Amino acid sequence: MNLNLTHIISFCKGVFHGNSTEFTASHISIDSRSLQNGSNTLFFTIKGQNHDAHLYLEELIAKGVRYFVVEYIPEHLYEKANFIIVENSLKALQQTAIGYRKQFDFPFVGITGSNGKTIVKEWLNFLLSPNHLIVRNPKSYNSQVGVPLSILAIEGNYDFGLFEAGISLPNEMSNLEHIIQPKYGILTNIGSVHDEGFANREAKIKEKIKLFENCSDIFLEKNAEIEALLPKNSQKHTWSFTDESANLFVSKKNENGKTELTFKNATNTFSITIPFSDENSIENVITCVNFMLFLGEEIAFIQNRVAELYPVELRLQAKKGINNCLVIDDSYSVDYQSLKIALDFLEQQKLHDKKTIILSDIFTSGIAVETLYNQVKQLLSKNKIERIITIGETIGKQLNDLPNVISFATTQEFLQQFNTQSFQNETILVKGARGFNFHEIVVLLEEKNHETILEINLDAISHNLNFYKSKLKPETKIMVMVKAFGYGNGGYEIAKLLEHHKVDYLGVAFADEGIELRKAGITTPIMVLNPENSSFRAMIAYNLEPEIYSITGLQAFLKIAQHQNISHYPIHIKLDTGMHRLGFEPHLISELCSLLKNNNFVKVKSVFSHLAASDDLQFDDFTKLQFQRFDAMYSELEKVLPSKPIRHILNTSGIFNYTEKQMEMVRLGIGLYGIGNSEQELKVLENVSTLKTIISQIRVVSPEESIGYSRRFRVTQKMKVATIPIGYADGIRRAWGNEKGFVTINNQKATILGSICMDMMMVDVTNISCKTGDEVIVFGKNPKVTEMANVIGTIPYEILTGISQRVKRIFYKN
Repeated sequence: MNLNLTHIISFCKGVFHGNSTEFTASHISIDSRSLQNGSNTLFFTIKGQNHDAHLYLEELIAKGVRYFVVEYIPEHLYEKANFIIVENSLKALQQTAIGYRKQFDFPFVGITGSNGKTIVKEWLNFLLSPNHLIVRNPKSYNSQVGVPLSILAIEGNYDFGLFEAGISLPNEMSNLEHIIQPKYGILTNIGSVHDEGFANREAKIKEKIKLFENCSDIFLEKNAEIEALLPKNSQKHTWSFTDESANLFVSKKNENGKTELTFKNATNTFSITIPFSDENSIENVITCVNFMLFLGEEIAFIQNRVAELYPVELRLQAKKGINNCLVIDDSYSVDYQSLKIALDFLEQQKLHDKKTIILSDIFTSGIAVETLYNQVKQLLSKNKIERIITIGETIGKQLNDLPNVISFATTQEFLQQFNTQSFQNETILVKGARGFNFHEIVVLLEEKNHETILEINLDAISHNLNFYKSKLKPETKIMVMVKAFGYGNGGYEIAKLLEHHKVDYLGVAFADEGIELRKAGITTPIMVLNPENSSFRAMIAYNLEPEIYSITGLQAFLKIAQHQNISHYPIHIKLDTGMHRLGFEPHLISELCSLLKNNNFVKVKSVFSHLAASDDLQFDDFTKLQFQRFDAMYSELEKVLPSKPIRHILNTSGIFNYTEKQMEMVRLGIGLYGIGNSEQELKVLENVSTLKTIISQIRVVSPEESIGYSRRFRVTQKMKVATIPIGYADGIRRAWGNEKGFVTINNQKATILGSICMDMMMVDVTNISCKTGDEVIVFGKNPKVTEMANVIGTIPYEILTGISQRVKRIFYKN
């Protein structure tokens, strides 16, 4: 992409302020943290509900960025860069994409729906690629920001553009329709995702099909209700399992995890066997076949290609690797745009400064090979990749002039020479096209654990953070709690994401937690909430800020600070306003003031307290009493301190229920991890943690037999029982057994039979079609952690923090 600045000003109707319009942008950015920003970047400074990128302009200028689209120019930067001033930066980005889109006259396919958009897009790309040059938006770049960025990244000429469009609120789709300008429209499954953003299901459907307003042809499952809402002048191409009046009638037969589909249209009847049996995959395959038939692809070609379809991995995964490495697994696809995304994720999640990439030949459709690899060289250089391992005939030749490249012709050649000692204390990005079988490399690099894993959705954490930030004033600071190994989810990895989001403080319980974060490279201020006097010296060595909650603790810290000749060391004063756990009570405030007055060894950065019942509005009077007590004690402290400390008292439920008392900072805890204290709160939070395992064995048990220890479950009729490798040593409470709890297998409930063992449990799969090795959901969306907690009489905190460290954590981003 090369965009002339004069054209951009025209597209977004901006006013230029600067020294020169002689600039061509080859990189469009909205992320101030990306290492890809530089002198060739045009930065769109987007101001949102929870952030304002204008705050990072000075930082970007220091990195070499000189051209910006802004809503305002900070006064001290007025003459330091070139600015296009617009009313709304997001709208300007979209208008620029609309202008750039006009230079392409090949047909675009607009894909929308509740489920299956990305799968259909990726499968169509695979199915059609032997006969057509195709460009598509990477991964799930289907939003108000993702779609214009994807359009602006197009280079070259193609036969088709496959672009998915996702919405969550009314009045969003028209923007995307104007940007994509699809000739053809594909509607996938309409489910319940984002229902809460619309008055009803019909309203959501009407919003989604705005993408098809100017489409000549639309492809969908036959549905009279939806068809009645589609544009009258477009041709509808429908499929159905039940209605033979559809353009494509389909019958199916499932057997041994595979499905035979028989298709019948006006001219042909043919069958295809696909390696899937779940309903979503079957529907997505039919959608693809429906579109391929419209294009006139030969039946034999469709049969051969569809039979080769594979599960699409939509996520970038961060996994613990051998020899203290971190492995970023993106081993199923590679093109230039997805490489840029993966490198940003690498920088965001890196565990070590040393960065290695294992990279296969890159898809070059529509652009000259030399041009593509020159761009790749620049990208790898900007991201400061220390070691580049290439696999493939083309990439090895194209990058062989770089000093840090090791080349292999095939994956097998790399595997034959693989040495575990070659990878030590580094972050490794594994990114390759599917045909290179890079999953075999990931298996070697990944630390070996048993097959139970806890998946942590980093996108959900970002969503939950932004939800709570949306309730705050822009200037209100936010501390996020990562104590107890991030509430059981993971310490460093989540801290790294929060640092990426520029939170103001991280909170840990003990000094050793903070020290581990510092050793892992976290630089965000860290507050230690339960410091032991014996840990003060270590805290000072690692720049950790202690909570001080007692006179003896303060005296001990002052003695060390004086001995080390330290001045103005940041501390945080904890007040007890009614929790009666830790903190200064009102009768101690006078003595506290005496110790702090004219004391230059420490600086009180914040004064805070902890609410005892902010989650329960029946104690509203007591919570308000806590506010009053806090204000009174703070006023006494403020009189003797040279500067006004930050105040904070709201925890997660406090942010939700008492937003007006946000003061200068709030503390976000369990809400970040998707757990709210009310149904209303839970509706807007996204699930973060999914505990998964597999079926180890299936057996048939006869009547009069029993299952598990102490024969607590007696079999009354023949049943099929699955054993799964997870138990109370992994953190699953025994109280969840004995038919109280369940797991989910193939979207069906499987009741837990008998007592949960140390390393295993047994479940009833009598009426579930399943086999050894099938995935088992222990908790996540179903069952939810809150549901488990209610049944066994505990709280979600205890379940999450109880998950054993022997359970492997995998962090992913869509």
